Amino acid sequence: MKDNRWDERLWFGLIAFLALLALIPGAIGNAFHAHVLVQVLLYAAMAQSWNILGGYCGQVSFGHSVFFGIGAYGAAIAMVTFESTPWLGTLLGALVAAVVSVVISWPCFKLRGHYFAIATFAIVEIFNRLFMVWNRIGGALGLDYPILDDSWKYFLWSDNKNGYYIGALALFVLVFGVVRFIERHRMGYYLRAVREGQETAESLGVNSTQVKLSAMALSAFFAALCGAFFAQYNYRVDPPMVLSLDLSMKFVLVTILGGMGTFWGPLLGAAVLIPLQEYTRTYLAALGPGVDQMIYALLIIFMMVRQPRGIMGFLEEFGIIRGDKSGGGEA
Repeated sequence: MKDNRWDERLWFGLIAFLALLALIPGAIGNAFHAHVLVQVLLYAAMAQSWNILGGYCGQVSFGHSVFFGIGAYGAAIAMVTFESTPWLGTLLGALVAAVVSVVISWPCFKLRGHYFAIATFAIVEIFNRLFMVWNRIGGALGLDYPILDDSWKYFLWSDNKNGYYIGALALFVLVFGVVRFIERHRMGYYLRAVREGQETAESLGVNSTQVKLSAMALSAFFAALCGAFFAQYNYRVDPPMVLSLDLSMKFVLVTILGGMGTFWGPLLGAAVLIPLQEYTRTYLAALGPGVDQMIYALLIIFMMVRQPRGIMGFLEEFGIIRGDKSGGGEA
């Protein structure tokens, strides 16, 4: 009970701190530091969306860039093709992503373990090629946003990053807040039961197929919202940018580094990997391209060898947090 109260204080304290950064002039720092902070919040939300399926439910997917891309194209099509605001396109894109996730995962869930993961790899390639030749939505060239005034109406900001920071914070709170609710209620127990043993869960009356499909749909919905934010942030969208295996791997690696199946893991993973990626790419650019990727890879290899449960595992090992038997951790 004491640990739970401390965890609650940490959660609300973090939200309050991040909100204050948006209210205090100059607190975020210059444009580059603001960019890094926005990226951390975005990738934390992305990783947490994947964590619903891959961490809590134990169904490792390498296909989440499909849902991310559908959300990104939903916002972009609304902005470019229909010359409208991105809000309705974002919502429709997220709903379409949830439906698509159920349709493609229904047959894939008949596969177990590595076979399911391999099937999701193939799905990414299929959707990438489909969007590359779909000329009505830009094809291989993608869609470029028009130049518009900074506003919440279009969710576009060129003068500063404050609007994007507030949007990224809202997305972060939404995704983490929903996961926090699920983790502490019946759905969370069902997800963990399926992860620990599908046959055992079914013997106890858990409908494993329904649980996995629900986890997939919710995970895809949130991934699509992240994709819509990404499109607005970058002012354009194209298949290699939002429908790639590299992007799908980032969903997975950020979560693995922080700790799969834990509430704080995705945030910890993003807080380490994203600044490392952005700052090495900027300050070590003279060493040649790909330096950030090499450091990124070495860090993941070290983590997998030294502590497979990620940063959360290290925190448990050093007694900073109390572990639990389900593979998660409690702050």
